[in-house]
Amino acid sequence: MKFTFHLLIYAMLFFSSIQAQKEAPLRVGVAGLTHDHVNWILGRADQGDIEIVGIAEANRELAERLMKRHNLSMDLIYPSLEEMIAKTQPEAVCAFNSIFEHLEIVQTCAPKGIHVMVEKPLAISVKHAKEMEALAKKHRIHLLTNYETTWYPTHHRAYGMIHDEKAIGDLRKIVVHDGHEGPKEIGVTNEFFSWLTDPEYNGAGALTDFGCYGANLITWLMKGQRPERVIALTQQIKPDIYPKVDDEATILLEFPQTQGIIQASWNWPFGRKDMHIYGKTGYIYCDNATDMRIRLPVGDKKQSAVKLEPLQPPHQDPFALLAAVVKGKVQLEPFDLSSLENNMIVVEILEAAKKSAKKGKAVSLK
Repeated sequence: MKFTFHLLIYAMLFFSSIQAQKEAPLRVGVAGLTHDHVNWILGRADQGDIEIVGIAEANRELAERLMKRHNLSMDLIYPSLEEMIAKTQPEAVCAFNSIFEHLEIVQTCAPKGIHVMVEKPLAISVKHAKEMEALAKKHRIHLLTNYETTWYPTHHRAYGMIHDEKAIGDLRKIVVHDGHEGPKEIGVTNEFFSWLTDPEYNGAGALTDFGCYGANLITWLMKGQRPERVIALTQQIKPDIYPKVDDEATILLEFPQTQGIIQASWNWPFGRKDMHIYGKTGYIYCDNATDMRIRLPVGDKKQSAVKLEPLQPPHQDPFALLAAVVKGKVQLEPFDLSSLENNMIVVEILEAAKKSAKKGKAVSLK
């Protein structure tokens, strides 16, 4: 009986120790609520990996609306990023405001040692991106960029088939289609619409909003190789709705033996995010997050359909990955989809595309 009692006490102490050692969630602050993608983090189920400790948003009406929608307390809201940081001491900040404001967030957070993740793209210009990069390196913070398409298992399966299995031979053409019917047409919020369609705060229209996806994916698939030339065509098909920015963009990327084609649009009849990858001996179509079509130079050489399961934690969403990176559980590979190296090239491509569209000729990357 005495032995059983001691065993019980030991078991209780052991499990209490395990519980005490359970890692605390990453303390995350949110900078801005004007980007509609903010609903992703506000509505995310509590998985124990992150904790929202504060939200910086000066628009009280917007804050009240979103807090009510997601059943969150207005006590989380602070009028400025500086006050939110001072009061809550976050370990990382996720940006959900205009692309132009990303630089200011890094300027505020980096000297304090606070890691940053922004919504795509990284920056509005190469000038902004270089300053953000310098601050991140100087103060040794992680600076990540989030894209919805980063979390598509089809894209990761395609990468493995191309680079690990050499299943389709050398890459020849990568065609990325991204977009929807248009921001107004799909009913984005007024706060989002106001800066999304303003070249000062978004950089361009569809070219920035959806062109960045293709630039990100192609840079990743090309393992960080920069294109030699960029050629772009933009149009205003709906100038009555989008008078200040393009709503249609096609960007061509020239590599020594590969072409990248980015089709970014606010004019698709339906929303789409898909990619066609052609190698010397086969092709891979990533139709969406989970569905692929593949044709390889083996067997009957017929096209086959594949359906994939979601990615495993912490690679299933941006916030799980952010927590894992900050806590040292995951180290991003060079030119990873979320990495700073990749997204510096993305901004370079987008800026060259804007110059090409304006000048009507190809732009060479130095």
